[in-house]
Amino acid sequence: MGGHSSGRKRNDEFLNLDRRHLQISTPEFQSSKRLKFSSSTPELTVSSRTAVSRILRYPNAVPRLHREVHAPVRPHKFGSFTAVNQFRATPSTTRDFSAEEYSGSKMGNKLINHYEKVKRSALDSLKFFKVNQGDGMMLEDSTMEVDDDSRNADKVATNFQYSAISELSDGHVMEMDKVKELMVPMSLDGHDHDLVVLSKQGYQKLLEEVHRNEHKIEGLEFQIKFNQEKWSSLQLLCPSRKIEEEIPHEPFVPLTDEEEAEVRQALSGNRRNILICHEDSGIQITGEIMRCLRPTAWLNDEVINLYLALLKERERREPKKYLKCHFFNTFFYQKLLGKAGYDYKSVRRWTTWGKLGYNLIDCEKIFVPIHLKVHWCLAVINKKEEKFQYLDSLGGRNPNALNVLAKYFVDEVKDKNGKDIDVRSWKLEYVDDLPEQENSYDCGVFMIKYADFYSRGLDLCFSQDHMSYFRHRTAKEILKLRAD
Repeated sequence: MGGHSSGRKRNDEFLNLDRRHLQISTPEFQSSKRLKFSSSTPELTVSSRTAVSRILRYPNAVPRLHREVHAPVRPHKFGSFTAVNQFRATPSTTRDFSAEEYSGSKMGNKLINHYEKVKRSALDSLKFFKVNQGDGMMLEDSTMEVDDDSRNADKVATNFQYSAISELSDGHVMEMDKVKELMVPMSLDGHDHDLVVLSKQGYQKLLEEVHRNEHKIEGLEFQIKFNQEKWSSLQLLCPSRKIEEEIPHEPFVPLTDEEEAEVRQALSGNRRNILICHEDSGIQITGEIMRCLRPTAWLNDEVINLYLALLKERERREPKKYLKCHFFNTFFYQKLLGKAGYDYKSVRRWTTWGKLGYNLIDCEKIFVPIHLKVHWCLAVINKKEEKFQYLDSLGGRNPNALNVLAKYFVDEVKDKNGKDIDVRSWKLEYVDDLPEQENSYDCGVFMIKYADFYSRGLDLCFSQDHMSYFRHRTAKEILKLRAD
């Protein structure tokens, strides 16, 4: 009984042994299962009454074996390994371990290992200081070791305070004497925890830094507001964009019921009846000719030429309201081309003063209908804007037509006014942003409305949807021999 009690007592003493004071020789430990203790360790003084002396009497005692876990170990930034809280050491002591010691000391729970690595990495990234009695405040580059997790957290908080204080004054690190003035030691619950907190002066410094940043933000807000006002003033100095005009009313005045009835009767009446005779141009409009204004029909030369003549009469009635223009008939361009591609002499007498009462050089715009076998287009000698323009409701281009008209205008001015005009700087423009037809029969209506709107000085603010209305309106204006 006594022997059994003595053995159990020895086991308890062995298990309660503080193994921090034992040094294990790795080769011997691997070759023998018996744990060997060395009493010659210079750091350890063994008395006869200690548990160590009693254990040394039993060198063949077999301890529990733990399998070493070989896991990857994250190296320190500078090539060394630091174990935080590896052993319960005093705050003033630190110890570095090799990779083998560190990997062997952390066994078992992977979550604990991961937690220790994260904590070690966070602590290694900071520079800590502590307060020692008599020494004041000291900085340490190595990792701070603590004997309690709560004290560790306190010192981490202290370090953040120190970092905030030391980086005042535009990010420049303060001298240690100034830092001491801003930090004071503090004890919790009457116990000395070596905790350093902000002093009143340090807290005021932090408040000043916060207020200074607020002033910077206010300065930025003022700068933004100032730049906005400056931009607004610059916009007032810049030329304002041309405000798009509203769709005018005159080109789209609806027909009355009486006018609609008259147009329907003319378009469906006897084909042989002469409906209109225009004295100045000598054009007669019969019921058959008038039928070209019905839906899906192509416009013929008589209707186009009479309508262009009415546009010229409209200008003469109200010269201040409309641009000064000239409208060639549908036969002019083909006559100008002749057999050789250009024949000015064949049209030289078309524009004499006796016939027109003005010279082409006095006109702002000159309209030339162009017939391409089965398609109508419009060319414009735009003297007002110094352009030669080509308008095709199908988006086509005809550089030859513009070159021929440019040559004609130079010869015309030379012949009628004796002036040499240089048109080489004039622009050749194929009008792209114009209304285009969406069928195969409204090209003639598009062409005469191009001339109508341009002679008004308006943009081409109509579309394919207006073609049915324009056909009836043109018929109404021809029946009244008056373009509105």
